Amino acid sequence: MEQIPESPFLENWNDAMVILAIVMFATGIIVYLVYKFRVSLIHDYKEKYDFINANEIKWYKWVLYIFGLGAAMIINLYGAGRILEFGVWFYVRLFMSFAGATLVGYIGALILEYYYPTKLNKKLKKWRYLPRTNPKTKNKMRLLSESEEDVHLNEGMQAEENVFSIDYDVWVDEKTGDVKIEKYDGHLIALQCGNCGFYTMKVVREEIIENYDDGGPSELIKHYQCTYCKNVRATQFHISKKEGADYKLEKPHFVRNTKDIDLVRIEIHSSLKGKKHYEFQTVEQAQQFLEEFDFDKGK
Repeated sequence: MEQIPESPFLENWNDAMVILAIVMFATGIIVYLVYKFRVSLIHDYKEKYDFINANEIKWYKWVLYIFGLGAAMIINLYGAGRILEFGVWFYVRLFMSFAGATLVGYIGALILEYYYPTKLNKKLKKWRYLPRTNPKTKNKMRLLSESEEDVHLNEGMQAEENVFSIDYDVWVDEKTGDVKIEKYDGHLIALQCGNCGFYTMKVVREEIIENYDDGGPSELIKHYQCTYCKNVRATQFHISKKEGADYKLEKPHFVRNTKDIDLVRIEIHSSLKGKKHYEFQTVEQAQQFLEEFDFDKGK
């Protein structure tokens, strides 16, 4: 029986798919290595933190999209050598390739969007809390606790920390007195959703419900929504009026290793005022709140 030769078009097409698949996977690996190389060139820990926080997920998505194209090329080789003529099967295989690439890219994007931030959060903490070195003297610097750092922050900075929109880390060279202040978002990525477990719970709205006698805000409610499962919650915060000058006469406190704590939640039950929830970024903020809390006034 005479063997039917493969169509020249299909032969050239299959050869092109092999070459393009190799090119796509090689390109994806190169993009990944380029990103890692760029990160390695950044020596300042804060700059490295900012670069990773702003770029890592975006770069990894590009890698997955490129790998998805490579997978499409491989799928398009299905039946090569057996399908010898151009026909309906060519379009079916083309559709399968497109579906495969979409699946790889879509699933990869979902993983990076909802699961990977948990891993990224741990990586960012590593760079945030690695001991700093004074660039002038090369001395090791110490990270101040919440109660110690306020004397180095102006009123605007303290206000940002009070509503948890911004968090400041203050590093000090105790031999020279040099101070380095680093600015971070109130939460590294987002809060962990109690429903799905992902770090996808973000603030969508804020409202002030109580004020001090001088008109300043004393109680704030933040409304959260999970960007993944759409779960919602509202949390009440107490806004302290204590200023940085109030800490100047305080003696330094023993600093415990609480850097792995993302959130401290306090729940207060009252037979008259019901139940209230308060959330804080650090143990120090929670302790300060408990010291100032007036049970009779409920604030």
